[in-house]
Amino acid sequence: MRRKTRRGGGRQMELTVETLGARGDGVTQLDGRPVFLPMTLPGDRVIARIQGERGGGLKAEVVELLETGSGRVDPPCPHFGPCGGCTVQHLDPAPYGEWKRDLVVQGLERRGFSADIVAPLIQTAPGSRRRMSLRALKQGKKLRLGFNGRESRFIVDLETCLLVTPGLRALIAPLRAALSAALAEREQADIVVTETQTGLDLLISSAANLDLQARENWAAFAEAQDLARLSWQHPDEESEPLSVRRGPQVSFGGIAVEPVPGGFLQPSVEGERTLTDLVMSFVPKAAETIADLFSGAGTFTFPLAARARVHAVEGDERSVAALWSAARRADLANRITVEQRDLMRQPVGADELEGGDCVVFDPPRAGARDQALELGDSSIATVIAVSCNPNTFGRDARILVDSGYELTEVTPVDQFPWSGHVELVACFKRN
Repeated sequence: MRRKTRRGGGRQMELTVETLGARGDGVTQLDGRPVFLPMTLPGDRVIARIQGERGGGLKAEVVELLETGSGRVDPPCPHFGPCGGCTVQHLDPAPYGEWKRDLVVQGLERRGFSADIVAPLIQTAPGSRRRMSLRALKQGKKLRLGFNGRESRFIVDLETCLLVTPGLRALIAPLRAALSAALAEREQADIVVTETQTGLDLLISSAANLDLQARENWAAFAEAQDLARLSWQHPDEESEPLSVRRGPQVSFGGIAVEPVPGGFLQPSVEGERTLTDLVMSFVPKAAETIADLFSGAGTFTFPLAARARVHAVEGDERSVAALWSAARRADLANRITVEQRDLMRQPVGADELEGGDCVVFDPPRAGARDQALELGDSSIATVIAVSCNPNTFGRDARILVDSGYELTEVTPVDQFPWSGHVELVACFKRN
């Protein structure tokens, strides 16, 4: 099998791919430095052109694929290659699952943990993602709508996406037409659309003109596409609803919550259920008080409240408001308390945690080093961590273990098929 791309300047050489890197690129060594080769797999023999530096190594373009290694399959998406969303669609499912689990293993091994502690990977299927973030740019008469290309801001014009639900896929074409009519030359927009239980919730962020006619046009679009809600956000301003035909709604632990426009949600209902089940399996049966740190709008708060009293802490004001509003509607104000607090700058102190039985924390990709230090100084018997970054989790886990906790179990969860992103749930017990 031989594949060629255009030839050009730059240093060219024959290379054999040795491993698959964390981003899904093939990796080999050249003069003691890693060389990253997109869309290749271990065992591939290629002619490559060195393009420049990347992350302490070299990035290269494959000029010709001379011989393929094992485990290669035909990628199912027509956008594979240029699109930056999926990097390993060409990898057979069996080695793919091993590679995904190994991302967690490597993150832990770098901090001195054994691979044996990592459970088998739990996967979610493509086509179940309920949230889609797109970029749009008007160029002449053409509107580009899609995802960023690999390592670039170039928009790969999207025809379909195999990751998202059918309802999200069906919105791509009419949304392109509506944005093409609404945006002027060189105007841009960022789009977040979420499939909720009551319909699609669409947020458009753009500096484009929003006069009366534009508002009427977008209201008509919401009607034609049967959207639950359509919101618009100008730069540096809060979003405003242009059409609310039905209040968008998601459910956490059986409690209805109205999500914030464009706000954080777990990528899929199936994946959220998996994470929640894992978290709940680690909660001590005798727990009476639980702190839910980085709570968002209540993904874990409401399931936890079925077992104990919960104090939810979150930095985003609108998410806190959504959580508290849902708690009051469900008559849970006696089970749930809420606090708005930037946990990255002001972590909950060890003294504030005194008297609690369990802590759940689900930080962003940067992890929660300072919060882990406070947890390490606390007397909390059980800490449950949810993470979307094995490397920062490994750092925070080492802090907790060095402070006297035992890391008892780590379960990787794949909510981002065909990419280098992986989540996990872990349990720490105080020795």
